[in-house]
Amino acid sequence: MSLAEDARGAVEKAYTAWDAAFNKQDAKAVAATYVPGAKLMPPTHQVASGPAEIEKFWAGLFANGVTGHKLEIIDAGGDDKVVFGTAKWSATGKDKDGKPAPLSGLATHVFERQADGSLKLRLQTFN
Repeated sequence: MSLAEDARGAVEKAYTAWDAAFNKQDAKAVAATYVPGAKLMPPTHQVASGPAEIEKFWAGLFANGVTGHKLEIIDAGGDDKVVFGTAKWSATGKDKDGKPAPLSGLATHVFERQADGSLKLRLQTFN
């Protein structure tokens, strides 16, 4: 298996785990998918650094009713240390009247491969 094939499979697995934690509305479990020095760069332009700030960011989205997250891989690559993934994302939020509203955009992820072969996020940005 090539590193590109391995990277794609590893990213798909990481995306599945991330979506599962998100869809349980478990901010602590979502934050656990990031390395200690990770950066989350959301469209709010308020950079979250490290698991505690990242957990707080996702907890805020959950409190505002964002549910049903799905990452759909576009591309992936990397090597035995650093892996990237790009994805289309979708979720359901609420409009100004509190009714369900679709959300979607694009995301870029930079992962660090862990000793067990799994991936943890070093950098995430999305729009």
